[in-house]
Amino acid sequence: MSLDEFEIIARYFTRPTEDPDVLLGIGDDAAVVQASGSVVIATDTLVEGVHFPDLLGGEAVGYRVLAVNLSDLAAMGAEPRWCSLALTLPKVDEGWLEDFAAGLFGLADRYRVSLVGGDLTRGPLTVTVQLVGTDRTGHLLTRGGGQPGDDIYVTGSLGDSAAGLALIKEGVAGASKEHRALGDRFLAPIPRVAEGLALGGLANAVIDVSDGLVADLGHLCEASGCGATIDVEQLPLSAELLSLFSLPVAQAYGLSGGDDYELCFTAAPSQAQAIEQSLEPLGARVHPIGQLTEGQGVTCRRGGEPFMPPSRGYAHFEHE
Repeated sequence: MSLDEFEIIARYFTRPTEDPDVLLGIGDDAAVVQASGSVVIATDTLVEGVHFPDLLGGEAVGYRVLAVNLSDLAAMGAEPRWCSLALTLPKVDEGWLEDFAAGLFGLADRYRVSLVGGDLTRGPLTVTVQLVGTDRTGHLLTRGGGQPGDDIYVTGSLGDSAAGLALIKEGVAGASKEHRALGDRFLAPIPRVAEGLALGGLANAVIDVSDGLVADLGHLCEASGCGATIDVEQLPLSAELLSLFSLPVAQAYGLSGGDDYELCFTAAPSQAQAIEQSLEPLGARVHPIGQLTEGQGVTCRRGGEPFMPPSRGYAHFEHE
């Protein structure tokens, strides 16, 4: 006999929390937490066949649905604290649920996030997490503070996740250590929470790279009321990406691939040394890739000449 929803919640998602600010967690009609200062809220939904391949393992789905929310809070310079989970399942698969909970809680424990509530229902596989954070530093970040003349930076490397997803779909993600490395960048992205906290008071504008660098930088430019120029030759591309794809293809992944969950941020040139000193203790890699400009939109340049990427990035709803 399969479990009902209350047995699923009790077996896989109810556990004690050590957070004294959780006054009432799973088991009532709503959770109760206490917080001082500003509260930051992010919500992301992952749909099977849209945001992850059909039949992707439960552990990867559980990890990713929290990771993408953590990345949003990282871009705000907020400290993650509590989350709720809305899970829609086509059927009860206890092995999948056990793996899903392991992925979710494994990442939650790493960032000291408590699951305090949610909902469980039946239907096509869909997972939604709402993550709540607090303003620990007093320097929350937004997309809207960029200024013409700011330097543009990105953390980590770009394009690996989109390339990894392509390899997973082709069934060759395990073909070599380079293939596995790119596949892992899709399956288990690393949210830049510590970097976001460290950038408070230094960065003027921040966004996480979820839909592709060009698309997300475009959102930052729109919010900041300015334009941007990217030097394509300065994109940070991993050795694994360059070993499996030609330079033009690797650059296309870096510009438009999406799912990187790195931070793209801007700062005044005078902050360059302070940014390096702030991020160095974290072992974080950060790379200047261009400047904000007067005007609007994102311009890419390669070899000093204007360059049009093959795609501007991911969009749920294209203009028809």
